[in-house]
Amino acid sequence: MPATRDKYALEVDGRSVAVSNLDKEMYPSGFTKGQVIDYYIRVGHHVLPHLAGRPITLKRYPNGVSGAHFYQKDAPRFTPQWVRKFPVPRRTGKRDITYIVIDDLPSLVWCANTANIELHPFLHRAPELGRPTSIVFDLDPGEGADVLDCAGIAFLLRNKLEAAGLRSFPKVSGSKGIQLYVPLNTIVTYEETQPYAHVLAQELEREHPGRIVSAISKGVRHNKVFIDWSQNSDFKTTVAVYSLRAKRSTPYVSMPVTWEELRAALHKKSAERLYFEPDAAVERLAETGDLFEPMLTLKQRLPSGQKPKSPQAIPRGARKRHEV
Repeated sequence: MPATRDKYALEVDGRSVAVSNLDKEMYPSGFTKGQVIDYYIRVGHHVLPHLAGRPITLKRYPNGVSGAHFYQKDAPRFTPQWVRKFPVPRRTGKRDITYIVIDDLPSLVWCANTANIELHPFLHRAPELGRPTSIVFDLDPGEGADVLDCAGIAFLLRNKLEAAGLRSFPKVSGSKGIQLYVPLNTIVTYEETQPYAHVLAQELEREHPGRIVSAISKGVRHNKVFIDWSQNSDFKTTVAVYSLRAKRSTPYVSMPVTWEELRAALHKKSAERLYFEPDAAVERLAETGDLFEPMLTLKQRLPSGQKPKSPQAIPRGARKRHEV
């Protein structure tokens, strides 16, 4: 790895990738930029299939997680030619946004070197921008609730999905909550998946009004879990499986878990069981393999004919698809 000052040329799968400032502290715990890159190399075999073909939004932390961060949708001007890009039209009629698509390990390493700690792909793959491959429910605890409350709600949601003949797969977000994924991998649109997710969220809110809320407004979430159905949109991204999170002083990973593990955490009342640091995540992958592999292959179809009881519009500003 030849060096020029603090810049290096790292050989990754036969390609030379420029990296720099490897000793720079990205987390107050002492986790460095070099360790961020090393983590993504170690999990690359597992994370890349879940990123392939999906435009992503960069979330860059040039001064680490304690400093300011920014979202970057357009590929930076310094993006190498060998990194795949895909143009996506804006609804406003202005020029396309050129998103990065991470299809290989050199591209993943290059993104990590830009201080892109978190990976935020869309639910669709290019060029089928209106065709999600899954449904996601983002279980977000309000003030006074925590990840264990989210785990309890995940079971209620799983029961609804199983009654409809749908399998679901949980992952901890690496932050506060839990995300529940339903693989589809069939011909479907966001116009079908979002109303379906909304219906289930509303049903559970009516059945458990003291524990669940489906309204987007944050003012009604105290001591409750918000089932965010609105993530099922062509202009929204969700943190990728195996992505690092930049929410705390210590790095945690957005990690798949089994239903048995969620049940054990609830039984023991142990939220700590649902947080995984990078080394633990790598060791776990070596033991379990990719628990999210069914997301790539399992084909399921939505029940038809369900619409929200009282449709709730997504805030107008959020509906500007792919806006920078």
